[in-house]
Amino acid sequence: MPAHIKRRRRDAGQAFPLYIVAVGGLLFLALAFFAVGQAAATRNGAQTAADAAALAAGQKYRDLLTKGVLDGLRDGSYLTNRAVWKDLLNGRGAPSPAACASASWFAERNGADLLGSASGCTPDSWPTSFAVRVSTQKSVGNSVIPMTRSAHGKAEAKSVIEPRCTLDPAEDDTGGPDGKGDEGGTGGKGKDKDGPRPAPVELTCDGKRWTLDPDNRQQLPDAADLFAVRLAH
Repeated sequence: MPAHIKRRRRDAGQAFPLYIVAVGGLLFLALAFFAVGQAAATRNGAQTAADAAALAAGQKYRDLLTKGVLDGLRDGSYLTNRAVWKDLLNGRGAPSPAACASASWFAERNGADLLGSASGCTPDSWPTSFAVRVSTQKSVGNSVIPMTRSAHGKAEAKSVIEPRCTLDPAEDDTGGPDGKGDEGGTGGKGKDKDGPRPAPVELTCDGKRWTLDPDNRQQLPDAADLFAVRLAH
């Protein structure tokens, strides 16, 4: 056999292992990129769940605040417990467990769980907000990268509840709309058939004026009129 043919065969035999190594390296890189994509998708899923949970907590709390404000108007406690009613109007004072329960429900519907009963949903005082931490129910999965099988996506989000409305200056920091408190014999009911009917409450909400009249329930603001809920970044 000619020498040049033997040389070509010898070179081909030496190159073959290099081809195997190169193909193996490319395959490993492809699998590694796939694992990174899996991890990113899991992380994005965790963030989606956290955002949904935080917004759910904020919206539930907004509903509770709105109920407190309007109930206080209907039963007259906006006069007898003026400070409590103003706190509700300013976004404080509603019970928070129901808001965190709503956060947990929405996290689960998005494939995640709150991280611990104590730290997974934390209400702050002012401005009222809910900090939420979640972990995905499913792990990243098997891959060429160690530990991904047991790794779960984690994320945090925070919603803020902001009051939109302010009492008109004539009514703010007074005992009642006329500045004399509850002198009409209301007895905690807001009005009495033998006493004068309390005057409506005047609010300004993002530039729009509202007249909160206990006798005109068709013209009361909605939750979105009274409070804004947003994610804090």
